[in-house]
Amino acid sequence: MKKNMGGADRIIRFIVAAVIGLLYWQGVIEGTLAYVLFAVAGVFVLTSLISFCPLYSIVGLNTCKIKK
Repeated sequence: MKKNMGGADRIIRFIVAAVIGLLYWQGVIEGTLAYVLFAVAGVFVLTSLISFCPLYSIVGLNTCKIKK
């Protein structure tokens, strides 16, 4: 797998995942919505850690700066 996520993209995904966790902890989100958002947050964290997003490769998007 080639990296297709840049640094800014990875940071934004981590922040969104943290906000979802914080909203759950504060009791703002609950029930089915919380489970769906936790799944999204998990995907965001996983894709940020490995710097690869399968959806990006499907649509041909690449935010990673490639060294030539």
